[in-house]
Amino acid sequence: MVSTIYTAGVSGIEGFEVTVECSVRRRVPRFDMVGLGDTAVKEAKERVRAAMENNNIPFPQADVMVNLAPADRKKEGSALDLAILLSILQSAKLIPQSKIGTDKSFFGELSLTGELRPCRGILCLVLAAREVGRTTVFVPKENAAEAAVVDGVTVYGVSSLAELLSHLTGEKPLTPAVYDKSSFVRAASTAAFDLSDVKGQTKAKRALEIAAAGGHNVLMIGPPGAGKSMLAKRLPGILPDLCFEEAVESTKIFSVSGMLKEDLLTARPFRSPHHTTSAVAMIGGGSNPRPGEISLAHNGVLFLDELPEFSKSLTESLRQPLEDGEVTVTRAMARVRYPARFMLVCAMNPCKCGNFGSRDKTCTCSPAEVRRYLDRVSGPLLDRIDIQIELGPVSFDDMHGDTPAGESSLAVRARVNRARAFAAERFRKGSGAFSNAALTPAEVRTHCVLDEAADALLRGAFSSLGLTARGHDRILRVARTIADLAESPVIRREHLAEAISYRSLDRKFWNR
Repeated sequence: MVSTIYTAGVSGIEGFEVTVECSVRRRVPRFDMVGLGDTAVKEAKERVRAAMENNNIPFPQADVMVNLAPADRKKEGSALDLAILLSILQSAKLIPQSKIGTDKSFFGELSLTGELRPCRGILCLVLAAREVGRTTVFVPKENAAEAAVVDGVTVYGVSSLAELLSHLTGEKPLTPAVYDKSSFVRAASTAAFDLSDVKGQTKAKRALEIAAAGGHNVLMIGPPGAGKSMLAKRLPGILPDLCFEEAVESTKIFSVSGMLKEDLLTARPFRSPHHTTSAVAMIGGGSNPRPGEISLAHNGVLFLDELPEFSKSLTESLRQPLEDGEVTVTRAMARVRYPARFMLVCAMNPCKCGNFGSRDKTCTCSPAEVRRYLDRVSGPLLDRIDIQIELGPVSFDDMHGDTPAGESSLAVRARVNRARAFAAERFRKGSGAFSNAALTPAEVRTHCVLDEAADALLRGAFSSLGLTARGHDRILRVARTIADLAESPVIRREHLAEAISYRSLDRKFWNR
């Protein structure tokens, strides 16, 4: 008898259905498994055998053949264990076909005692099961809340093989897991760090508000202690609210990476890798490809502190993902695509000692040392950064004066949300996420409409500033965001002038 059990595998962050077929024939006892499984899949044979024996279920003394279809697609991980075991039970007629049916999918790693352990990528697997019409899924109990996020599927959290068999036979039915979407809305309204904590730096706060409203990349240059890192860590708190679809997409990435600590992400990711991070850790890849930092920052912020300390080859590898919003990793046995639509926020000192250009402190670096330090940041990368801000040192009066506390992150986020809604109405995209930074060149021509005074200003700036075509479009995108914050249908001269002021540091420090 040949049995069929349904489960799923993961390629990148997308799931695909796996059909587990098992044939038990009365021959010399052996246990074979085919279907292009990795080491973890092949080792499932021993976990399955031990789990059955330790639950007083005799392993068939026969020729057991398990096939994982499609046979030409690589399967990895331990989530196939449960489906493999059930296919053997069904083929050996230890459990009736009617108890399983064709509407169910099974996921989970087995311990030697038959307990179910949590697995990576459960959200991706359940989405794949729903896509092909499976209406009921069984997952490890620790993954039940994550799986319940998927609409249209009944999710059962299972703690052990014995518990599952009791449910399938009707002896002790399980209770389905349910996700409460209102809990997502409540959690999404909180911010870990508040912008009002930052003293002074009014211009930098304004620039970050514009960046948040349009999804623009930011570079902050200033001396040590000016507040660059502090500002960057508060950026997620003023970003637009994370919609449910974005939350699911980001959760899939964290789930596949094995880094998910909650059922669903409710805050935009903030990733801050160290400057010693390898290219594989940043971009993604490996022998069994995994998402890198740029994908973990999808729908959120990638913060590179001390930008020149990162290897130049590493920062140059960010150029293509910044343009395309995704990265494709190709290996001998796999080719996977990971989303990578993130805001790049960079911070750096103006030189090694941090005092270059300071009025109050003397720079101890030679002109050649300053040039070498700054040249670690390439022109093409700078060209992809929309907003460049120079921060000065914080004064004593800023720290101890009577100046009232700045606006809270919630107040700034409210303006950012209004600007996004204004843009969404203009583009008729509903209330979903949208950013001016993602405008294509054709969309820039269509939607970044200038009045006469702004057009004249841009014409003069194009030649005097030596703008590239990319720099020209990025100024227009930033100006469009500033106009959205002012709820103006056209870009006016004051909007464009402010946008141009955020593109001057590459000429001041790099003379480009």
